[in-house]
Amino acid sequence: MESAPALPTNHLASGAPPVRFWAIAPVVAMAAFMEVLDLSIANVSLLHIAGSLSASKSQATWVLTSYTVTNAIILPLSGWLASTLGRKRYFMASIGAFSIASLLSGLAPTLGSLVFFRAIQGLVGGGLQPNAQAILSDAAPPEKRGMAFALYGMAVVFAPAIGPTLGGWITDHMSWRWVFLINVPVGFLILPLIKSLVRDPPHFAQTRALRRKNGFRLDYIGFSLIALGLGSLQVVLDRGQQNDWFSSTLILSMTAVAALTLLGFVAWEWVRNDPIVDLQLFKNPAFAAANVLMFMLGFILLGTTVLLPLYVQSLMGYTAVEAGLLLSPGGLIIMLLMPLVGQLTGRVDPRWLVGFGFVILGIAMLTLTGVDTETNFQTIMWIRILQGSGMAFLFIPINTVAFSTIPVTKSSNASAIINMSRNIGGSFGISFATTLLIRQAQFHQNVLVRHINPFNPNLQAYLAKAHSAFAHGIQAGSSSTGEAMGFLYRNLLQQSSMLAYIDDFRVMGVISLAMIPLVFLLRQKKGAKPAHPIVE
Repeated sequence: MESAPALPTNHLASGAPPVRFWAIAPVVAMAAFMEVLDLSIANVSLLHIAGSLSASKSQATWVLTSYTVTNAIILPLSGWLASTLGRKRYFMASIGAFSIASLLSGLAPTLGSLVFFRAIQGLVGGGLQPNAQAILSDAAPPEKRGMAFALYGMAVVFAPAIGPTLGGWITDHMSWRWVFLINVPVGFLILPLIKSLVRDPPHFAQTRALRRKNGFRLDYIGFSLIALGLGSLQVVLDRGQQNDWFSSTLILSMTAVAALTLLGFVAWEWVRNDPIVDLQLFKNPAFAAANVLMFMLGFILLGTTVLLPLYVQSLMGYTAVEAGLLLSPGGLIIMLLMPLVGQLTGRVDPRWLVGFGFVILGIAMLTLTGVDTETNFQTIMWIRILQGSGMAFLFIPINTVAFSTIPVTKSSNASAIINMSRNIGGSFGISFATTLLIRQAQFHQNVLVRHINPFNPNLQAYLAKAHSAFAHGIQAGSSSTGEAMGFLYRNLLQQSSMLAYIDDFRVMGVISLAMIPLVFLLRQKKGAKPAHPIVE
C-alpha cells in the first residue's frame, strides 16, 4: 500500500492543545450543514412555490431535481478542484457563490428563473461537503480524528432529518422564499471565520506549482463524461417513478446515456496520470468497502426519512409539523451519540461499531413492520430514536477506516468520492422506497379486491349492518349501500397503503442486516497517521 509522504507537522500533530481545531470545527461543519439542508428543506414548500409562481406541482418538482442534478455532477470533481485552485480558496468561493445563488433563488420572479438559480446553487455548493470533511480530517490531531468525523456527521446526517420540519415551519410562518434566503446571512457570517482560520496543507501548494509548471489542462473529456453520466443518472432517479420508469422514452434514453458515459468515464480516468476523480483509490479494499457501506447508509437514511413522514401524514392524519416532530428526536439522538462514538472509535475496533450499528438499524426497521394506523405517536417516535441510534454508530467508524488507509495527499479526493457515494445512495434510496411503495400498494389492493364480491358472506354481513346503521338516516336503501361501499373502498386503499409501507420497512431492515458481512472487509491501517493539519 502506498505510504503517506513525510510532511512537516505543527502543534496540533505534536500533541499541543488543539485550540484552533475546536475553533474551526463548528464553522466548517456549519457550511456542510447549510448545503446538505438544501437537499430536503424545500420539499414541503413545493405546493406554495407552485401556487405563488403559477405552476403545477409537477413543474415545481424541477426545483428539487435541478439542485440534485448539478450537485451530483460537481461532487466527485471537488477534490480535483480543491487541489487545483487551493482548498481554502475553493471552499470560500463555494460558500460565497452558494449564498448569492440562495439569494437569487429566494428572489426569483418565475419558476424558470428559480429552477435556473437552484441549478447554480447545487453546482457551486457541491464542493462544500467533501471539502468540509477533508478540512476537519486534516485539522484533527490523531486522538481527535473520530471527533472530527463526529462533528461532520452531526451536520450531514442531522440536516436531512430536520430539513422538512424546518422548511415547513418557515413556509407556514414566513414565506417559501425564506427557505432559500436563510442561507444568505449564515454564509456571509462564516466566510470571514473561514478566511482567518483555514490554511491549506503544504502539498496543495506543491500540486498547484506542478500543474502550473506542466501547463494547466482541464480534462474536458473526463469532465464531460462524468457531468453527462451523473446528471442523467440523477434525472432518472428523480423522475423515474413519475414517468413510469422504462415505459418512458426519456427515462430509457437517460438510463442508456448514464450507463455508457459512466463506463466510459471509468475507462478514461483509470489510466490517466492526473485524473479529476482518483478511481485508483478503489484498489484499496477497505476504502472500496467503506464506500459501499456509505452508499447504503445514505440509501437507508434518506429512504426512511421520506417514508416515515409520508406514512403518518397520509394514513394517520398528521400535519407536516407533527411529522417533523416525530422525526426530530431521531436526529437529536444522532447528535447526542456521535461524540460518544467519536471517542469509542479510537478505542474499539471500528468493525464492531459498524456491525453493531447495522444490527440496531435492522432491528429498528423490522420493528416498524409491526406498526399500523392505530399506533400512537410515542411508539413510532421511539422506533425512530432506535433507528437514529444505529445511524450514529455507522458514519464515524466508516469514515475513520476509509481515511486511515489512504495517503495524506489523497484526502480531498477520498472525501469527494465517499460523499458522492453517500449522496448517490440517498438518491437511490428515495427512488427505491417510493417506487416500491407505489408498486406494493397496487399489489395489495389487487389482492384485497378479490375478497370483495357478492358471494362473500363477510361482505353480505357488512352491508346488512350498513343498512341497519343508515336505516333511520337521510340516506337509506340503495343510498346506504353506496355509502357503505364507498367507506369500504376507502378502508381498502388505506390498508393497501399500510401494507406497502410495511413491505418497504421490511426490505430496508433486511438490507441493513445484509450489510453486516461486508463490515469485515473494513481493516484500519495500523499506526495510521492523520492527514497534515491545515490550521496554524
